[in-house]
Amino acid sequence: MQRYFIFLFITAMAAGCGQQQGFRAGGEHILSDTNKLASCTHISHDAAGRLIVSWVEQEPGSDEGSLWYAVSEDGGEHFGQAVPVTTATGISPQPENMPKIVFRKNREAIAMFGTRNPDPRNKYAGKVWYVRSSDGGKNWQPAVPLVTDTAGYDQRYFDMSPLPDGNVACVWLDNRKDHPLEGSTLFIATSGQQGFERPRPLVQTVCQCCRTSLYTDPQGGLHVAFRDIIHDTIRDMVHMYSKDGGATFTQPVRISADNWAVNGCPHTGPTMTSNRSGLHFAWFTMGGGQGVFYGKSINNGISFSSRESISAKPTAKHPQLVSASNGDLLLAWDEPSDTTTNRIGFVHKSPEGKTLSTGYLTGEGEQSVFPVMKPVAEKTVAVAYRKRVRGKEMICVRRVDWD
Repeated sequence: MQRYFIFLFITAMAAGCGQQQGFRAGGEHILSDTNKLASCTHISHDAAGRLIVSWVEQEPGSDEGSLWYAVSEDGGEHFGQAVPVTTATGISPQPENMPKIVFRKNREAIAMFGTRNPDPRNKYAGKVWYVRSSDGGKNWQPAVPLVTDTAGYDQRYFDMSPLPDGNVACVWLDNRKDHPLEGSTLFIATSGQQGFERPRPLVQTVCQCCRTSLYTDPQGGLHVAFRDIIHDTIRDMVHMYSKDGGATFTQPVRISADNWAVNGCPHTGPTMTSNRSGLHFAWFTMGGGQGVFYGKSINNGISFSSRESISAKPTAKHPQLVSASNGDLLLAWDEPSDTTTNRIGFVHKSPEGKTLSTGYLTGEGEQSVFPVMKPVAEKTVAVAYRKRVRGKEMICVRRVDWD
C-alpha cells in the first residue's frame, strides 16, 4: 500500500488569503492510500483526547469501500499509520452520509456506516450498520444492523453523540411512518449493553437526503438539527432540544424562515455548536437567497437571530461549524473556485458571532470538498477534507491557527 504523509507549507498566495486575514493554514498531511479513492472524512477524539480522522477507501472502479482511521497524539501535527476498521466493509461512499467513529468513556469505540439496500419500494434505499470495539479500536466485533424491524428497509443520514452518562445517542432517517406525506422519519436510539436500544420516532416529515446533526452541549443538553419538510413543500432547517438525554424533546422550531420551496434533494445538512454566547448554526439554503448562512440562539432554541450570509458564492455548500475552548467560532465549507474545481472557505468568528477574518484554506485550481473540523488547542483547529489531484482522490488534514 502506498501510504505516506506530505507536509507542505502554504504561502499566503496559495492559501487564498487566509494568512493575510488573521488565520494561518499550516502544512497538509495526506492520510489515505493514494492508489485508492478516498472520501467521507470524519473527525473525532478518543477517550484519551487524541485526534481521530476517519475515511472510506475504495478500489478504483468499485462502488463499495472500507473504513480506515489515523490517530494523532499531538493535535494533527503528526499521524500514525492508517488503521482499518476490519468489520466495516461494503460501505456505500456518500460524503453527506459519512461513517463516524465515537469513543465512550469506558474506551469502547463505535463505528457506524451505511451500505446500499435496494428495495422494490426504493431502489436508492440504504441500510445503517455499526461495529463495536471494547479495546479502543484494536479489535472490532462483527457488523450489526441498526434497525432489525423488517418494516424498516431504508435508513440513512445518521449521526452519533456521546452523552454525559457515558452512553452514545444516535439519530437517523428511516422509511417507517404512519402517514402518506413526503419525507422520512427521524429516529433516535441510545447505546446499551446489547448495542443501540429503545429506537423511537421523533419527527415524521424530514427531508430524505440531508445530513442530520446531533450535538451534546457542555451542560449535557442534547440537540438535533435537520432539514424538515414544512407544509408539504418548504425544506428549512429546524432544531429540537432534550434536557433528559433524549428521552423527550421540544417541538421542532425553525432556525430560519427561509421558505425554500423545493421538491428535490439538497444533499447538504446543518451543523451546530455552542459556547458561552449560546447555540450557533450554519446551513445551506436557496430560500430568499442562496449559499451558506449563519445564525444563533441565546435561549436554547426558543428563538433565533436573523440569518447572516457567510459565503461569497451562492453555490457554497456543506458547512461545518465548531467552537474552540475560548469560545471562538470556526466555520468551513466548500465552493467553486472555477468551472471545474472547488476550494475550502473558512471564517473565524468571535464567541458572540462577529466575523473576525475570512479567506480560503485551499488554493484556486485545486479540487477540495467536504471539510470537517475539530478544535485541537485554544487557538488551533484541525481541518480534514477530500482532495483530488490528477485523478487521485485523497484525504488531507491541516492545522489552522489564529491570534
